[in-house]
Amino acid sequence: MQTNNLVLASSSPYRKQLLQKLHLDFITATPDIDESQHSGEPPAQMALRLAKEKARALKAAYPQHFIIASDQVAMLNQTQLKKPGDKNNAFNQLQQCSAKVVKFYTSVCILDSSTGELKSALDICSVYFKKLSKQKIINYIDLEQPYHCAGSFKSEGLGIALFERIEGDDPNALVGLPLIKLISLLDAFNIDVLAKGEAQ
Repeated sequence: MQTNNLVLASSSPYRKQLLQKLHLDFITATPDIDESQHSGEPPAQMALRLAKEKARALKAAYPQHFIIASDQVAMLNQTQLKKPGDKNNAFNQLQQCSAKVVKFYTSVCILDSSTGELKSALDICSVYFKKLSKQKIINYIDLEQPYHCAGSFKSEGLGIALFERIEGDDPNALVGLPLIKLISLLDAFNIDVLAKGEAQ
């Protein structure tokens, strides 16, 4: 079934670009929620909770829709890596990641706002960083300016040069939306991204 009542609960251009890969008609809307971590909350639980809160925040405005929401929590050991915002923070973050492993917990959920039914999933990806010299970090930041990316890199761009390897099920999850898991959730709501192709 094709549908034109999909809402992406995000202002992220990266998530919008990822969802466009599925050739579905959708609109975007920005949910207004508090994204603070709860005391003692594990990263996986936090990512899932925030995705659900984002979807539910748009339920009243879009009462007959399938609302897609996602959240990502990046962890270096016990420290959460947030969007750096500027060059200095990006440099410090990448220097901390040098020769270490960062885990990305990326959630996705779909809320059927007409029934209240919600389904969710979580992707966990481990990024193994190379040992990075100060100059290489500076060069990378100057080239890509990843100030709005958790972890201070764009894996879909030159950021891939910072890694030894990636362990995970879906490279899209690193960018911000785990498409493999999203497609499974869409299937559960009888939304088949390949239905149009089958009909031809």
